[in-house]
Amino acid sequence: MAATTCRLAAAPLGLAPLPRRPTTVAFAVAATGVKYGIRASRSVVIRAADGTGGETEVPEIVKAAQDAWAKVEDKYAVTAIGVAALVGLWTAIGAIKAIDRLPLLPGVLELVGIGYTGWFTYRNLIFQPDREALVSKIKSTYNEITGSSS
Repeated sequence: MAATTCRLAAAPLGLAPLPRRPTTVAFAVAATGVKYGIRASRSVVIRAADGTGGETEVPEIVKAAQDAWAKVEDKYAVTAIGVAALVGLWTAIGAIKAIDRLPLLPGVLELVGIGYTGWFTYRNLIFQPDREALVSKIKSTYNEITGSSS
């Protein structure tokens, strides 16, 4: 019925009518009886653009992830840590949403964040010796975490 309406509305404007799709009625027998549904049948044709068949090149990041996963010795522990991280993230998001619903607290936390950002900028980023000290602190912390000396 909707296609007929579109066809009739498009005709006075000089537009081409929409193509018709054949519809078939599908019958599904359930334990309680017969259910009716209308399903549009479609024809899909897939062709390879470069003629190589179904071969596709895997991106570098996927290869790197596969190599990293193959090197992991204790896959169960890594999986458990990943699940725990997802549960922690879900919990943190829930807590943030709950705090956001409180009437006054989000505005106060915003002001605290803006104040801390200003203090951090003044203390570490405005003057060159402070910036150099911050960069060296970040590099030393990175080297401690990764265990590298570069």
